[in-house]
Formats: sequence, C-alpha cells, structure tokens
Amino acid sequence: MGVGINVENVNAWYGKSQALHDINLKIEANHATALIGPSGCGKSTFIRCLNRMHETTPDARVEGRVRIGDLDAYNGTSPTQLRRRIGMVFQKPNPFPTMSIYDNVAAGLKLNGYRDKKQLHDIVETSLKSSALWEEVKDSLHKKSGASLSGGQQQRLCIARALAVAPEVLLMDEPCSALDPISTGKIEELIFELKAQYTIVIVTHNMQQAARVAEYTGFFLLGRMIEYDKTEKIFTNPSDKRTEDYITGRFG
Repeated sequence: MGVGINVENVNAWYGKSQALHDINLKIEANHATALIGPSGCGKSTFIRCLNRMHETTPDARVEGRVRIGDLDAYNGTSPTQLRRRIGMVFQKPNPFPTMSIYDNVAAGLKLNGYRDKKQLHDIVETSLKSSALWEEVKDSLHKKSGASLSGGQQQRLCIARALAVAPEVLLMDEPCSALDPISTGKIEELIFELKAQYTIVIVTHNMQQAARVAEYTGFFLLGRMIEYDKTEKIFTNPSDKRTEDYITGRFG
C-alpha cells in the first residue's frame, strides 16, 4: 500500500543557484497528486528531492525534512533504502537496451538478491500485468529486447520495472510527454488503477491530464509552491491570482 509524504521547509540548490524555496506539502497516501507549472519552475527538482536523486547532480544540495511514511528521507536513511520504497518513471522511457523484456523487469529484483526462478517469474508477470503490458509481450519475454518495443510500450515496461521491487510511492516525471495520444490514454488509465496500491506523484505540463488523473494538484512558480489543493478547486476556483493566470493561459 502507498504511504503519505510529508515535506517540511525543503530548499534545494544547484551550486549557488536556489531551485526550491521553503516547500511545505502533505501528499496523501493512495492518491495521485499532480504538480503543474511552467518550465524551470522546480517541479522536477522537487520530485527528485523526494528520492534523493537531486543529490546525484554535482554541487546540488537539499535542506529541510522529507518523511516517506515512517522513513526520514534525509536523516538515518540511505539513498538505496529510500529508492527501494520509491519507484521513478522518467519523461523519456529508459529500458535497458541490451536486456530482454523479462530481464528489464527483473533487474531491480536481481540487484536485491532474488534468485528463485519461479518467484522471479511470478513477480515479472504480476508487474507486467499491473502495467497493462503482459498481453502484448507475454510470448516474447526472452526473445525481444526492451528497446524493440514502441515508445508507449517502453514506458509501460519502465513502470513494470519500477513496480517489480514493490515500492510504496511512484514518482512520474512527465511520463506521457514523449507519447502519442493512445499511449498517453493507456498510461492515464494505469495511474487510475495503480493509486489503489501506490501513492503517485506526477509532474505534468498537460493541465487536462492533471485534471483527469489527480485528486490533488500543486502549482509551482519560480521554485515556490504557490498553491496546493484538491484538483477541482485548483482548476475551478483557485485561491491565488497567479494560479488562475497560469491555468487560463495568461502565461506559461
């Protein structure tokens, strides 16, 4: 099951340039939360702070507190421990190109010490079913590489790979921006189904997508969280004029 996320006074820098300013946010368990805002406003930096990927960039640092369920992300928890509980799907599908479909999904499990073939197969099958890909690839699991799939299939393969290690949170950084409308529809349907089991945070430039898939929406601008509320309220009756200006297309 998913877990809630508590973010308190998070600030982030790339070198001397501050990318996030005093972010405070409570993300509900087992819901989809969308983050919207213009390019360069800090959305992707923020979700990278949730699983400590931000610190993999040279000269990047974070201050503040992030709690993932009962885990304090920056205090007494290793990045490896944290990332086992937080799956991530990127804007551009990134399957391991030389690995088969099966090995792509099983990669994280094998790294975590899984060796039992039946157990591996069962988890791979369950993960591919959960990502709505099983029926399309079940006859070519070992014959085809992950890179041989279409863009939409590759993205669902990456979702299956993230789900295989049984995370509690799934971060999605513009998962549909490189996809056609049919593939986008499949990923959105998937988000609906997955939030019964996972807490989902999705960064999107597509405001219609945020309105379709997310119960809660946060609006970022210039590294600050301007407004965070139920999606319906954000899109119909925002509290801040800047949110309204962005949603109605006055800038962005």
